[in-house]
Amino acid sequence: MTALAQNMPPEEAQSGLASVVFGRFMLPDMTEHACQVIEMGPDNAVFATSEVPPIGLPIVAYLEDLGRVEVISGAPVPGGFRVRYAYTGARLERFRSRISYLKQRADGAPDHRRHARFEPKDKHTNLTLPDGRSYPCEVMDISISGCAIKTDVMPSLGTALLVGKMKGRVVRYFESGVGIEFTKQLTVQDS
Repeated sequence: MTALAQNMPPEEAQSGLASVVFGRFMLPDMTEHACQVIEMGPDNAVFATSEVPPIGLPIVAYLEDLGRVEVISGAPVPGGFRVRYAYTGARLERFRSRISYLKQRADGAPDHRRHARFEPKDKHTNLTLPDGRSYPCEVMDISISGCAIKTDVMPSLGTALLVGKMKGRVVRYFESGVGIEFTKQLTVQDS
């Protein structure tokens, strides 16, 4: 358990997803801050962080395995603050389903990845966004259907892009990058 989570009362230091979910959040003034989600329920969560904003601010968070999450800041708690999800209706239900899936996976449900992953020999390539901007990135692992890349750029979920010459779209976030699903599976000559 991290130092921030250790400052929380025991009943608040439990995340339903894993012991701690890492991420970062951006305030309306565009400043970014590291956080750890140490409690996550169907309607709200607790962010452990040294930066506690005023109640009622709209916040965009990027959380490991969950991606971009829109929240509203809530009451301070020891070592952080509460948030409530800014979603309603079908969007909230989809988000709750994602949390439920991740909880099941954290509780030992089998990983249903379709294809084996491996570490490429040449890890360095470029990530190209739809507007043509290109950024260096590192391929952490790859399969015939997608890859995980380490990058400082965090495009929105669903963004179409190029990883090297492969077309794909962003399907998930993790602490240091994004997961990409290829539009077309790799073949032997592509790799």
